[in-house]
Amino acid sequence: IKGSFDDALRLVMEASARKNIYLLNSVNPYRVEGQKTLAYEVVDQLKHSPSKLIVPVGNAGNISAIWKGFKEYRELGFSEELPQMFGVQAAGAAPIVEAVEKGVEAIKPVEKPETVATAIRIGAPVNWRKALRAIRESGGTALKVTDDEILEAQRLLARVEGLFVEPASASTIAGLKRFLEEGLIDRDETVVCVATGHGLKDPDTPVRFGEKPLEAGLEEVERILGGVGA
Repeated sequence: IKGSFDDALRLVMEASARKNIYLLNSVNPYRVEGQKTLAYEVVDQLKHSPSKLIVPVGNAGNISAIWKGFKEYRELGFSEELPQMFGVQAAGAAPIVEAVEKGVEAIKPVEKPETVATAIRIGAPVNWRKALRAIRESGGTALKVTDDEILEAQRLLARVEGLFVEPASASTIAGLKRFLEEGLIDRDETVVCVATGHGLKDPDTPVRFGEKPLEAGLEEVERILGGVGA
């Protein structure tokens, strides 16, 4: 449709109510039950809960669902501790961060959200209440990062770890850097960044914002590759 994610969500919610069409957005409790299992996987792989879990926040289904999963897994005896939930939003679409920073109980929707991170380009997240509760119950926090920080994190993750993620996922790496700089995370803590969106979900962004094309010469190629293959 012509419009934002928020426009599309309003449309599908109305269509679901009027036309008896199944709604698979994160307002659907069955979807949340699936999303929460990310917490199980994290505990199973680490053999304990992390100190912090950093999540990109758009419609806010993941951060609230994952927090639910951590609490349930502890109740079942699979872990002893709970992580602090740290949310990251893009600066141009950060209603939950604004609410956290101001200490208020409700968000102020962003009418025209704008960010290169399309998966979190959401101005009126439907799960904002659950997200605020997850952040506050866990003793966590949230911050916003710029598009430049997101794109740099995307390039860093590809260069250092060989992982190609889409911009919304890269926002957690940008957020980690900021959390460290602001003293909200210690370097000896166990921190997990949720970065599950493949880069091919949004292949145009790295092309549009990537480095300029190389000159057709071996020296330029060697300069970019550095010591690779030496």
